[in-house]
Amino acid sequence: MRPAHAPASAARGGLALYELYRAASRAAAPAVLLWRRMRGLEHPSRWPERLGRPSAARPRPGSPLVWFHAVSLGEGMAALPVVRHCVRLHPGLPILLTTTTLSAFEVIKDLLPDAVIYQFAPLDCPDAVESFIGYWKPSLIVLMESELWPNLIMSAAEKGIAVALLNARMSLKSFNCWSVRLGLPLVSMMLSKLSLVIPLSTIQAVRFQLLHTPPQKIHFAGDLKYAVGDVEPGEKELNTIKGLQQQFNNRPTWMAASIHKGEEEVILRVHDELIKTCPSLLLILVPRHPEDSMNVSLALKKQKVNFVLRSTNEVVSLNTRVYVVDTLGELRMLYRVTPIAVVGGSFLPSLAGHNFSEAAAAGCAVLTGPHVGHFYHMLVELWQINPLAVKQLTGEVELLEALKVMLSDSKALEARQKAAKDAFSIMSDGVVNRVWNLVSTFAVDSQQKHGVAV
Repeated sequence: MRPAHAPASAARGGLALYELYRAASRAAAPAVLLWRRMRGLEHPSRWPERLGRPSAARPRPGSPLVWFHAVSLGEGMAALPVVRHCVRLHPGLPILLTTTTLSAFEVIKDLLPDAVIYQFAPLDCPDAVESFIGYWKPSLIVLMESELWPNLIMSAAEKGIAVALLNARMSLKSFNCWSVRLGLPLVSMMLSKLSLVIPLSTIQAVRFQLLHTPPQKIHFAGDLKYAVGDVEPGEKELNTIKGLQQQFNNRPTWMAASIHKGEEEVILRVHDELIKTCPSLLLILVPRHPEDSMNVSLALKKQKVNFVLRSTNEVVSLNTRVYVVDTLGELRMLYRVTPIAVVGGSFLPSLAGHNFSEAAAAGCAVLTGPHVGHFYHMLVELWQINPLAVKQLTGEVELLEALKVMLSDSKALEARQKAAKDAFSIMSDGVVNRVWNLVSTFAVDSQQKHGVAV
């Protein structure tokens, strides 16, 4: 049934566009998968999962199952608190989590509760989606952030499966693409099939409404990325933290996290200047992509800087100036061994920032560059609680000056650390509960049809 607010011509246009997309995605799928495999973007042995071919048994055939889907590591980490919450509330309920990228797989597979099944998500082509849904038979699909895939959403709607979009966001670029004459009927039809949309911000809510999401389906609950850092470290993580603290030997330390290619030049120049007045200073440099560690290593060798790669397990000595973290999934732990965290992906115009709530949760003084993309709403929310919670910089010169102050003024540093941690605590309080209560409320009709009581 088309939504009442959409004209009949738009509904017909949406269906026509969907049929075109359906045919095109079916034709393109083999080439897309081959290209991704040749680029090393697919798991060498688990790539058939991308065609909807399972590598795990479906628990309790005929019973309800909840499917969570997140494309990559950031979205997957935001989904984890909700997954854990669901496990606690509904022990014994089969839960499936899918992601798309290898980096998400490497990290998230080790963080999931034992009862949760992990699979790679199917490509959005009719055959893969139908095979996947036909095998797993989910009663509820929970999508993260911007995962609007026509075949997945339309197939779920045809089968009466409720679909919720959490932490919903749409970049201005995507919004402009969907807003054109050819895109609007299709996206409007897709969005009308969702049971619930929980947007990241008011701006995001407006964009979804302008794309004809029924207003009664849009509800606010907070940003799940605040919940990512709200996890106490386990025994293994605590031992790692203790070991690193012993190696660092109370030296003044700062960390540059999620650094993209090109940003390392800014970070290393700043560190070189800081060492002139603070000779024992240690930099923990964490590239966003571990493969970029090679470029960082070459740059450090060229500058004859003493550095250690984390993957080698080499001990950090008093002569070590840079500790390069070329491993995955340790960022949350590393925030706990440094008083200052500079969050990258924000110092070049082509970038769009990263989540700084994990650094705030660990009690770091948090700094970020000028280019923060959709994380700007998080920046504003933290500033509203305390302007010292996050310091946004215009570039390299301001970064150097801010670090000089924090490394020389312990009271200024402590004030920023406390502001960040307090602001995070306020923002994260209850967000997972609010999100799951909305999911339970707005998906309940469809859930009950399939026998799930949430």
